[in-house]
Amino acid sequence: IENGAVRIMYGFNKSYYTKFLNAYCEQNDIPTDVEYGSLEEYQKKSILYGGGNQVKFTWKRHDLTREWPGVVKFAHDMFTDEKDMSEYMTEKVCDGCDGHRLRPRSLAVKVEGKNIADIIDMPIEKTYAYFKDEKSFEHFSTQQKLIAESVLKEIQERLFFLYDVGLTYLTLSRDARTISGGEAQRIRIASQIGSGLTGVMYVLDEPSIGLHERDTLKLIRTLRSLQEKGNSVIVVEHDKETIMSADYVIDIGPGAGKYGGEVVFAGTGSKMMKAKTLTAQYLSGEKEIYYPHNKPQESWLEINNITLNNIENISAKIPLKNFVCITGVSGSGKSSLILQTLLPVAREVLNHARKVNKVDGVEILGLEQVDKVISLDQSPIGRTPRSNPATYTGVMDEIRKLFAKTKEAELRGYKIGRFSFNVKGGRCENCTGDGQIKIEMHFLPDVLVECNTCCGTRYNAQTLEVMYKGKSIAEVLAMSVTEAMEFFKAVPSIAIKLKTLVAVGLDYITLGQNATTLSGGEAQRIKLSKELSRKDTGKTLYILDEPTTGLHFADVDRLTGVLHHLVDLGNSVVVIEHNLDMIKNADYIIDMGPEGGNKGGLIIATGTPEEVATNHEKTGSYTGKYLVDELKMNIKIKKETNE
Repeated sequence: IENGAVRIMYGFNKSYYTKFLNAYCEQNDIPTDVEYGSLEEYQKKSILYGGGNQVKFTWKRHDLTREWPGVVKFAHDMFTDEKDMSEYMTEKVCDGCDGHRLRPRSLAVKVEGKNIADIIDMPIEKTYAYFKDEKSFEHFSTQQKLIAESVLKEIQERLFFLYDVGLTYLTLSRDARTISGGEAQRIRIASQIGSGLTGVMYVLDEPSIGLHERDTLKLIRTLRSLQEKGNSVIVVEHDKETIMSADYVIDIGPGAGKYGGEVVFAGTGSKMMKAKTLTAQYLSGEKEIYYPHNKPQESWLEINNITLNNIENISAKIPLKNFVCITGVSGSGKSSLILQTLLPVAREVLNHARKVNKVDGVEILGLEQVDKVISLDQSPIGRTPRSNPATYTGVMDEIRKLFAKTKEAELRGYKIGRFSFNVKGGRCENCTGDGQIKIEMHFLPDVLVECNTCCGTRYNAQTLEVMYKGKSIAEVLAMSVTEAMEFFKAVPSIAIKLKTLVAVGLDYITLGQNATTLSGGEAQRIKLSKELSRKDTGKTLYILDEPTTGLHFADVDRLTGVLHHLVDLGNSVVVIEHNLDMIKNADYIIDMGPEGGNKGGLIIATGTPEEVATNHEKTGSYTGKYLVDELKMNIKIKKETNE
């Protein structure tokens, strides 16, 4: 116990519980220096469920007398207070229903030998084929056929819509929490097609996120069928195929953030190709995303004995000091291979991380060739208005130091803490440094309004009187990254960090922009910029999951250049990606498939983009098939393959 056997009672901010537990054990003759498992059963039960007797102990110089309620009661109270308990909890399959959620009486009802659990546990592709096949229900009597006819027709139609939007690999019983944003959006699209409504305006925000090019074409067909039923479909999109398939294109620009907000083009796709906008230049081929990608494959990471989800006992080799793309259709096993197999082990071995969820039986060779692993995902950089790009990248600390060194600040005795909106002193106390005040609405969502004392600046009037080069700290935080670069060009510690933000295409965001207003793609690039500003060891393994999500062609161009720069420094970059502009610039591709779900889980093609494209007919690689057009390769491929 003294070494933390009851983990929930130990750790940050848990001194009260720790003292309470130790005092209870001492007063009830429960040894704390032996293994918890070797304690007597009655001792374990009293620790977990309480003993009913009073315990005296000292906490923060206070003498307390409390009844010991038991660890389970403490855990329940923490859980009901909505504290994060995930690290102390595990999910397991219910042994009463085997995870089917129904009582035996319901599961006993069968149609043609199958109960409802058998049906919803099949992939949609198999379920659709089952209901479409008349032989599945050939034993029905004439009366049963009459009863089932309309029901079967409705089931077939709804399954077809899910099948048609590329969700063939999902099961109908799939936990909604494990479905990606792109999959959830396609499920909603399928349900709308099934509704048969007309005269509706549908607005979709980047429905192609997380989709392979093959599935994107399916999605475009689905959206077209919605339009053909008499509906209007408006799509916010960066995908080339979706833009070119549109009847009408509206291009917003010319830049991003405060440099955008104008309609720079509106018209048909054919007219768009002749326009002079940045989007049009990439669509027409006037601008092309191209970087030399010919790094040799000399050292490798080997992952052996992988069995997870749809992957069964395969091995993979990933070249180091290369820009590697892991590709394949949705659900083919890319995340299982990298995020669930390689990443946890690399974090444990290289970063000495604890509490990692590893896959049993996996052997990884070659990790000694890198010194750390950095995973850059699209989770927010902060969940409150207090987080912003300046605080996350460390620029804020440098800016506060500058303001604290001004003559005015020194005369007033202001220290660096005076220029923080997180602590008392310099912040506006009316809104406690948030810049906004939350108004709780009964039966409606809470409303945030600008603080009428500081007018959203977060600081009090006295703090705002301190100027650096004629600007207050609030005015500095309102600057875009580009403006701040010019303003702080003589301060290297700040200029270097801002330069990396510009390098990843975030020159338009403001330094003090609320973290909750940043997109997933922006958050990921802020994390990347922070890593770029650190001293490079040249032996880092970077893992990114679809970094091009939500990015314009120009941003993809810039990001691809940054990732190649990391590789040029000797680092290794592994990217899970669907974007062909990035894939065609990889040094090496590992393509998974051939399909998603139970028809995937295999490595079907490896090599340079040109090799994967050349051999796509042999391997059955969809990625290779679509790379042919991207690489502007012609029919010679077939001849070269035969030779």
